[in-house]
Amino acid sequence: MTESSESFKPYRLKHTLSGHKRAVSSVKFSGDGRFLASGSADKTARVYSVSSLEDLHNEFQGHELGISDVAFSSDGRFLATASDDKGVRLWDVETGSLVKTLSGHTNYVFCVNFNPQSNMIASGSFDETVRIWDVKSGKCLKVLPAHSDPVTAVNFNLDGSVIASCSYDGICRIWDASTGHCLKTLIEDEHPPVSFVKFSPNGKFLLVGTLDNTLRLWNFSTGKFLKTYTGHVNSKYCISSTFSITNGKYIVSGSEDNCVYLWELQSRKIVQKLEGHTDAVLSVSCHPSENMIASGAVGNDKTVKIWTQDEN
Repeated sequence: MTESSESFKPYRLKHTLSGHKRAVSSVKFSGDGRFLASGSADKTARVYSVSSLEDLHNEFQGHELGISDVAFSSDGRFLATASDDKGVRLWDVETGSLVKTLSGHTNYVFCVNFNPQSNMIASGSFDETVRIWDVKSGKCLKVLPAHSDPVTAVNFNLDGSVIASCSYDGICRIWDASTGHCLKTLIEDEHPPVSFVKFSPNGKFLLVGTLDNTLRLWNFSTGKFLKTYTGHVNSKYCISSTFSITNGKYIVSGSEDNCVYLWELQSRKIVQKLEGHTDAVLSVSCHPSENMIASGAVGNDKTVKIWTQDEN
């Protein structure tokens, strides 16, 4: 039996973290659930300990321009940040110190992710390439001539064997992570700009966001699209979305109407709109084991909000 929306427990606002001075571009929980990171147009990233969210664990300063994305290594030891200064920086989460700067992109770096083994990083840029980096040496292993417009997201699958990338050019591509060969190209009929892509936790599906106010779930192996999620507003910003799997299966996304949307994955019904932000919600992340959602918003808001499900 699939979880029915009747049994859905609503999320409520638990914390508001207001340290950033400009738009919050990215929020991510670490894979072990101990930390929450946020990146901002104010050139800084921040890491909070989930057990005491009111206390800042560390602030990461050094980028010359705004940060568009943050990503944890699988063990939560390192944080990668992608910036408009064309660099990807690797930081030690515990000490806050800079470990490495990955240089090579020739325009804004917009997105970044570790592979599950965390020995490689993929980054996507306005220079229309995806770069694959060796974490240990900081060297660039491959430059993929990925797209014909800025690359808006990069994501590894469950075992790290393939990378998904997407772009304003309206295309999603799947790459072999070790050879750099393109394995698949997914295009929507209308090909609206693709603003986000992410593998499902089991690696079988791809969640794809497009700037026509739509999220689609693709079957990765067949290249067929299975489900569409609508009702939110997304025509301007690259807004992240994700899977919530700690209590039933849901799709979670930010929106330009200042809300966070939750859809039941199977039925595609909106089960909740989380209201509280005062500007567009750019980024969302779900805690890996607790029923907890983090969201970050732009310009007029600048906060990270933490939402939790009622216990009873």
